[in-house]
Amino acid sequence: MEFDKKRFKQMFPNLANEIDTNENRVAISSVRSDVSAGEHASAKRFENYLPDAVDFIRWCDSEKQAEEIIDFLEKRQEISREYAKRLRKQLRTKGVRSFGPKKQDDYYSRVGIV
Repeated sequence: MEFDKKRFKQMFPNLANEIDTNENRVAISSVRSDVSAGEHASAKRFENYLPDAVDFIRWCDSEKQAEEIIDFLEKRQEISREYAKRLRKQLRTKGVRSFGPKKQDDYYSRVGIV
């Protein structure tokens, strides 16, 4: 299917704008012809990875949930009292999304774990 530039802009104005302005570019650092090798390489990113408090907070929908996570980790002594205080202060002043975007259900499959 062929499009001229004018028709493309009419049908997909936002996409055409992104292409024209070079916004939202993604660099490709490597190309693999063997799919299984690529999958294995990307899965290594989380090999022996242990999530920290911020990882758990990023799954939260609300500040209340994030506070419960901080309380739980502090109670189990997985984080120090001082670190828990800093997390609570950030949560109170900047909100739950200040720790990063919310992790969705398919997070690990999208980033190459599964």
